[in-house]
Amino acid sequence: MINILLSGANGKMGQAVTRVAAASDHVKISCGFDINTTQNADFPVYNQLSQVTEPVDVIIDFSHPSMLDHILDYAAANQIPAVICTTGLSTDQLSRIEFESKKIPLFFSANMSLGVNLLIDLVCRAAKILENNFDIEIIEKHHNQKIDAPSGTALAIANALSDTVSYPAEYVYDRHSVRKKRGKHEIGIHAVRGGTIVGEHEVLFAGTDEVIEIKHSAASKEVFAVGAVRAALFLTQQSAPGLFSMKDLIEAQ
Repeated sequence: MINILLSGANGKMGQAVTRVAAASDHVKISCGFDINTTQNADFPVYNQLSQVTEPVDVIIDFSHPSMLDHILDYAAANQIPAVICTTGLSTDQLSRIEFESKKIPLFFSANMSLGVNLLIDLVCRAAKILENNFDIEIIEKHHNQKIDAPSGTALAIANALSDTVSYPAEYVYDRHSVRKKRGKHEIGIHAVRGGTIVGEHEVLFAGTDEVIEIKHSAASKEVFAVGAVRAALFLTQQSAPGLFSMKDLIEAQ
């Protein structure tokens, strides 16, 4: 049985991970970390990591960017692998994750859904074939409570496409401020916020007289929780430090 320390335990994603873990025969949440220490499940929740006394084999972090340093400090000091699921991280924070991965196994993905990561694989294959004759646009939709825009997943899709195409891609986030025709090397990125949309990501390839759309929609937060638990199990099987992603998990299947 793998013991999980769940960071952000009382948030919506933390609660989803709790439900997924409770249905698993392979993992158990031994304790939680959150500014809200209300105990909503059968494990204690602390607001200081120094208070943790329960056994911990791996950390799942679905908290807030401001908590990342605390999580990484604790993980590195105790040699505990960590799955970082929090989005909206800065460039410096991403660099810190890469630095700490030289000491311990770390798993980071902008989106923990297996389906989204399959979408990334598919759109990159399409881009190789279509890049000279099709414009690329990315549209992401989320609920009205999401703080960051565009989503980390939309940026991950854009970065994967940028690495795939032969030209230097230019990200364009807002077209209303400049009146000009669309550039040939642009990747448009558009954010929609409203209602209770869990998460939708669509990549549009627009050519002459034809359009190709590749889309992923999440109906609940459970899909991300399932991916996070699978990532935690994967990470505990790694014998050496390193930075792993959903691509590594998929290739290991």
